[in-house]
Parts: sequence; C-alpha cells; structure tokens
Amino acid sequence: MLEALNMAVGRRRPTTDVIHHSDQGCQYTSIAFGSRCREAGVRPSMGSVGDCFDNAMCESFFATLECELLDRHRLATQAEARIAVFDFIEGWYNTHRRHSALDYESPIDYERRHATAFLTSAPKNGFVGAPYSHDLGSP
Repeated sequence: MLEALNMAVGRRRPTTDVIHHSDQGCQYTSIAFGSRCREAGVRPSMGSVGDCFDNAMCESFFATLECELLDRHRLATQAEARIAVFDFIEGWYNTHRRHSALDYESPIDYERRHATAFLTSAPKNGFVGAPYSHDLGSP
C-alpha cells in the first residue's frame, strides 16, 4: 500500500487537499500508512464497518477491471499481472474509458475540465477559500 501511495503522490504531485478513501483494512489503518499520508499531505478517510454503499465507486472499478482485463487475459505471473493492471489503469481506464458517473468523460478529461473551471473562477487575489481577507479593494 505504501508503494502505491508513494507512486500516486509522486506522479500526481498534489498541491491541494487530497483525501484517500478506503475501507477499514489493516493496511490502511497501519501506523506506517497514516504517517506517510500525513507526510504527503493526504487526509485518510475510512468508511464505516459493514457499509456496502460507502465503497460503491471502488467496487464498480474492481468489477470493471475484472470484466475488461482479468476475464479476457490469462496472466501467468505476478509481475505480468502487475504490468497489465498498471497498463489498464494508466493507459486505458483513466485516459480513454468514458464513465457514466463523469458525464461520459474519461477521468483525466473530467478532472482537467473541472480544474480549468476552478482556476478560472478563482478570486483575482489568488487566495482560494478566503475571498476578502487579502483582497484590499473588497469589503
């Protein structure tokens, strides 16, 4: 889990608040994972025990992964599986596959559109979330 978190932080280099939502698995509740989240500025969030709806988006992803990759390919080794899953996520799922929950856009296109909209609507003073505190001309 730490390796995946480090890869995600390294690749995305988040500059704003990031929330990592997970279930109550021991890998997410470990001291090492919590410490790494704090170091990276990632806020851990966990669903309640026994709440099947809490993790619906993640469950949907794994169903898609199984149907579109694992059921169609025989992967002989763990290394081969790791490469195939990485290629599926980074080369197809995030960049090209359209999602009904994202207005039929790929995750990367959806994120870009919303980031652009957010940046163009940000206050001129550059202080997002504090509209008047640093804007000398405003009330």
